[in-house]
Amino acid sequence: MEGFWDFFWFIFVTFAFVAYLTVLFSIITDLFRDHQSSGLAKAVWIFFLFFVPFLTALIYVIVKNEGMTRRSMAAAQHVKQAQDNYIRDVAGKSPAQSIAEAKALLDSGAITEEEFQAIKAKTLA
Repeated sequence: MEGFWDFFWFIFVTFAFVAYLTVLFSIITDLFRDHQSSGLAKAVWIFFLFFVPFLTALIYVIVKNEGMTRRSMAAAQHVKQAQDNYIRDVAGKSPAQSIAEAKALLDSGAITEEEFQAIKAKTLA
């Protein structure tokens, strides 16, 4: 780097390239989420994305904007729902259920009375 403007230009070009890659990957992801388009239409979009990249990306974002938004929101809601279900499954036990499970472990001999009391105190705290 010879000077400030060379460095500035390098940062600008790097930023633009990363931004383009982000748009390209989001378009390709959206193409695979789109179940209404045929395989041939998807192949044509990908072909043009690689051979006329900037114009094709711009056209895709303009033409498919509403569908991209809907598919992206549906995917985000699916992930959130799966995460909420997992959290409910793991942490959703009531204190009574936890104490009952600990009591069953105590009765089976898997834990001692002191461990049971510690679990019970921690659950009720």
